[in-house]
Amino acid sequence: MLTNLWLRRALLRVLPRRPELAALEADLLHLLTSWFNPGFLQMRRVDWNAPAQLLEKLILHEAVHAIDGWDDLRRRLQPDRRCFAFFHPQLPDEPLIFVEVALLPEMPAAIAPLIDKASTPLPADRWRVAAFYSISNCEPGLRGVSLGNFLIKKVAEQLQRELPRVRTYCTLSPIPGFAAWLLGAPDLAALPGLRKPQLEPLQAAHARLTTTTGGDLTRLQHPAAHEALADEDQAALQRLCAAYLLLVSPTPGGDPVARFHLDNGARLERINLRGNMSAKGLRQSFGLMVNYLYDLERIEASHTKFRQGEVARSRAAAALL
Repeated sequence: MLTNLWLRRALLRVLPRRPELAALEADLLHLLTSWFNPGFLQMRRVDWNAPAQLLEKLILHEAVHAIDGWDDLRRRLQPDRRCFAFFHPQLPDEPLIFVEVALLPEMPAAIAPLIDKASTPLPADRWRVAAFYSISNCEPGLRGVSLGNFLIKKVAEQLQRELPRVRTYCTLSPIPGFAAWLLGAPDLAALPGLRKPQLEPLQAAHARLTTTTGGDLTRLQHPAAHEALADEDQAALQRLCAAYLLLVSPTPGGDPVARFHLDNGARLERINLRGNMSAKGLRQSFGLMVNYLYDLERIEASHTKFRQGEVARSRAAAALL
């Protein structure tokens, strides 16, 4: 099993230069998809009492919000934070993918408070929301094997049984493709599904941000620019992001994180200004983050809607466009 994982990992690295290996890579993907079927996997909660070797792998493989050493990891594993991972029975000490969850009083709008290692844990009587804020694959050889969608649903089901006071399951997610899309000067009039009355406000939003930034939208990738944004500028940025998430996501070139959650049956709930003001957050999405809501009773309907080219969205999200 490990040999095939290592072989596919190596193949994925050389495939761009050796396209003739595509058939072999496809065979390996098929084989690994069978071996790592979620039905065979074990979901386990990882806490501070886990072996040090396992905890080190969380630090190593965290791909969304880097873990800044042991103090940071300890905070992320305290009672109001949870970490769950999938393991294969033949690889019991090798996490394949893990998700981090924050238990909160309300839906979060910014990442900094969730990963503040100096923050004080919240008592259990204040937990009402479970927010998935990071999901990371540990094994490059399993790229393309669908595991994350099953993990999120299994975690939500377990928390629902364990914590009946928690009624809301959502994410606080990055939008890694938004800045590149907007900086690429998209043809707004050609956006799929855009209704005629929506075009003029969208073009006005783009024109306003262009004027505010002196014709250089890359200024929005620096924190100083956001300090100077007027309310109208912030509304323009949200409107353009809403267009990207609602209209571009169903297409093959849509935001990868949006496509993952929406195809998994989540609903676009809220777009948050200044959600991630780190260098990475500004570079990828001008600091915006998004909440996707997992309504456990409507997951299948939202998934079907997305497969038909429509994004399930809240009234607030729809009103932005």
